[in-house]
Amino acid sequence: MAGVLEGIRVLDFGRYIAGPYCATLLAEHGADVIRIEKREGSEDRFQAPVAETGEGALFLQMNRNKRGLTLDPMTPDGREVVRRLVGTADVVVANLPPQTLAAMGLDYASLAAVKPDIILTTVTAYGRGGPYGDRVGFDGIGQAMSGAVYMTGTEEQPYRAAVPWVDFGTALHCAFGTMAALMARQATGKGQWVEGALLGTAVTLTNAMLIEQAVIGTNRVPTGNRGQTAAPADIYRTTDGWVLVQVVGQPLFRRWARLVGEAHWLADPRFKDDISRGEHGVILSERMARWCAERTSAEALDALGKAQIPAGPVLKPQETLDDPQVNAMGFFQPVAFPGAPRAAPVAKVPVELSATPGTIRRRAPLLGEHTGEILAELGYAPADIAALREKGAI
Repeated sequence: MAGVLEGIRVLDFGRYIAGPYCATLLAEHGADVIRIEKREGSEDRFQAPVAETGEGALFLQMNRNKRGLTLDPMTPDGREVVRRLVGTADVVVANLPPQTLAAMGLDYASLAAVKPDIILTTVTAYGRGGPYGDRVGFDGIGQAMSGAVYMTGTEEQPYRAAVPWVDFGTALHCAFGTMAALMARQATGKGQWVEGALLGTAVTLTNAMLIEQAVIGTNRVPTGNRGQTAAPADIYRTTDGWVLVQVVGQPLFRRWARLVGEAHWLADPRFKDDISRGEHGVILSERMARWCAERTSAEALDALGKAQIPAGPVLKPQETLDDPQVNAMGFFQPVAFPGAPRAAPVAKVPVELSATPGTIRRRAPLLGEHTGEILAELGYAPADIAALREKGAI
């Protein structure tokens, strides 16, 4: 089945996650995405290597369904290749600093001069403008500046999340914006500039916490894994591991109190609503900890599941790969890559469309794997391509 974006061409000049994953989401639904990188390979190709040629785990995830082209856009011949590519494209994705975009001829004005209806999707760390607008940054900066890092861990030791949720959140927002821009172009015939920012994503995802602070000045301090606006909500040790339990709302609290033998707490004014329970969370977490300490993880999760109380095991990475629910749902698709000792379990986009589902159709490209093929599509003859290689433009 053809993807809903078949016929849309995307040029992916992105690096690491925010730009590349935005393009990946478009590729999953049929867009022809061309990843363009330096002749020697971009830095994100080699993070956490899993293949003999150095390709890393992140690269295999971020670049499935894409074709690969190497290029030096700072050379005259390279800029001409960019110009020809842009003439065939619908979308350009680039999470690069504004000055770099301009130097490469990828700023919106330059692109629109070549293709007036082009859509440019960019990502910066802080947004365009403001006192930090020219600074560069990674996911962790957004986490730290949003209040999330401070509220994770303890007052003595804040922690950032190991998973780059700011990067992935920005990619999702940018893919949504790109799709909206494509719909607008269909109606108006005009392209536009779609801009995402890591800091903007971070404060969006922490917005409820920030609203609470702005409106009533709570000045919360971190409490580790224990929740503050409902309880019990924490990670608890069992006889053989750890489980996370989250009790939010009166129906869940009623079921939980009866499960742990504390039904009399239902009439206790300390626990009358979520915020009150959060304020007395130490008491509720201590009771839940004692209940879990008497059971294995399986026993605790079975009892909690039967009581319809949200709970889950704290899994190590291999345990996640082996989990029966993860495997039953087919969240991963094995994708072989040259030089890797075994197929990589690449996670499909976790949104199912009943009529037009996204698919993983090809592995991430080897360095420059499709350069000749793509240039031939642009009208370059074999001798021209050989000359570009000789000059170092590709």
